[in-house]
Amino acid sequence: MESQDSVTITGKIIDVTRSIQLAPSDEIRLKLISLINELINKDFHAVVQLLYRIDVSEKKVRAFLDQNTGTDSASILADLIIERQLQKIESRKHFSQRSGTESNEEKWE
Repeated sequence: MESQDSVTITGKIIDVTRSIQLAPSDEIRLKLISLINELINKDFHAVVQLLYRIDVSEKKVRAFLDQNTGTDSASILADLIIERQLQKIESRKHFSQRSGTESNEEKWE
């Protein structure tokens, strides 16, 4: 069961990821790394749940962790979270532009 600290840290990470724009700053990355490190140390299961909630591919996480054994895990996870958030932004932008140019009939085909 998640501790109150884990829930608070997870909430902070979610808030930071929501602030990611098309060009995330180093400040956002460093904040994510710090929060992820804290969560890893307090409740690793909460980290796994967080990655699932943000929709970061488990295969990708394993592959990156295996390929970068000398790199801080929190840095890798932060980069994967940022990458996924940027993908979501692009996807939303693509579909909002597309839906704005089609008639209602075309949307359902």
